[in-house]
Amino acid sequence: MAAVPQSIPRALGGLPFLGHVWPLWRDPLGFVKSLRDTGDLVRVDLGTLPVVFVNSAELAHAVMVTHGPSFEKGRLFDRMRPLVGDGLATAGGKVHRRHRRLMQPAFHQARIAGYCDIMSDRARDLVDSWEPGQLIAVEQVMGEFAVGTLAATMFSAEIGRPAVEAVRRDVPIILKNMLLRAVSPQILDRLPIPPNRRFDAAAARLRQVIDDVIAATRHAGDTDQPDLLSTLLAARDADTGEALSDTEVRDELVTILFAGTETTASTLSWAFHEIGRHPEVEARLLAEVDAVVGDEPVRFEHVAQLAYLRRVLDEVIRLHGVTLLMRRATEPVELGGVTLPAGTEVAFSLYALHQDPRLYTEPERFDPDRWLPERRDGLPREAFVPFGSGARKCIGDAFSWAEITITLATVLARWRLRPVPGHTTREATAAMPHPDHLPMTVVPRDGQDPGVVAGTGGSGVRRRG
Repeated sequence: MAAVPQSIPRALGGLPFLGHVWPLWRDPLGFVKSLRDTGDLVRVDLGTLPVVFVNSAELAHAVMVTHGPSFEKGRLFDRMRPLVGDGLATAGGKVHRRHRRLMQPAFHQARIAGYCDIMSDRARDLVDSWEPGQLIAVEQVMGEFAVGTLAATMFSAEIGRPAVEAVRRDVPIILKNMLLRAVSPQILDRLPIPPNRRFDAAAARLRQVIDDVIAATRHAGDTDQPDLLSTLLAARDADTGEALSDTEVRDELVTILFAGTETTASTLSWAFHEIGRHPEVEARLLAEVDAVVGDEPVRFEHVAQLAYLRRVLDEVIRLHGVTLLMRRATEPVELGGVTLPAGTEVAFSLYALHQDPRLYTEPERFDPDRWLPERRDGLPREAFVPFGSGARKCIGDAFSWAEITITLATVLARWRLRPVPGHTTREATAAMPHPDHLPMTVVPRDGQDPGVVAGTGGSGVRRRG
């Protein structure tokens, strides 16, 4: 454990032995946003572990890119390793580089175009299942949809059926508890309380069923399929001819599940929430979807053409970005005029950085037009990094954007979702904040609107901090 330089101020609210675990547990989103008031570098204690929080986009860019080779994944990812092994999210430099090179073909544009057919088919099945006037819990529907769609792209239909069912059952349990478990002292993992038992059982089941599906796919000998599992099994290092082991394939699939499911479900849920509250945004989206897609299914080629929809999604993910990322210095690093010794744990929050008033005018206001080219050009490059930056940038960003865009456009072509009057949606903390509950009414585009006035009646979002 490295000593934090005395020149870095300590965050308010620390307690003996617990440090800042209590304010982090009580209001994590408000806490990470409040840190910028103390300074660009702030010491936060996770129990007895000191962590240097970075609270400016410039310094976060320095950690991810400028000094990226001087950092490895930190405490947060160490705590995830028993669950996801040495997947891209947790692997060290040499392993990370090898795995990323082997996995890159699975996320090539041509592959994503093929996955988009699955995404589009599933999105149409979803909208076909709804009835006019139906009340849906959007966060639940989008969570189930994201898990099912990702599983459908990962595993071939028959062999992968047990994995699809396990993913649908176990991933939501794990996601619900993963962030709190990651920042809590490890000794708490051993407490025989229900959340720990559910988490451990779900993680064990998921790993086992994916191991079984990998073995079955190997035994079948047919890896010439378009799904992600077959692509990873067939991948070979261009220099050495090496393949990924079954354990390495399992670790990467589990990592993709957690990285892809929460991002997609949360972004879609918040998008429907914001569109329902802003009728002028909805009108522009409907016009664009009609002009670009028409009566066709939404396909890969439409994704790049839906420019306003992309601005809406950029604004959604700006407001509801990743809660916490961590790195560990592998050598002394100068950051913000302070030299951090090797071993220093460093953390930053994309959620907080993307709502920094030093970068964004009215940062808590939903304004898709802030992403118009003439306005976006005024922002520094490091001000908006929803999928991270540098060598550790999320490998599946194009995959996620395609799925989110296709799903949103498919729904908008058929339905409008209206907020329930009197309901206030709150941000629930997880690896990525998601709506705690988002009930909405399904209304046909060509039918009679039930008369809900968007943005009124308490249908807003209650933010933290």
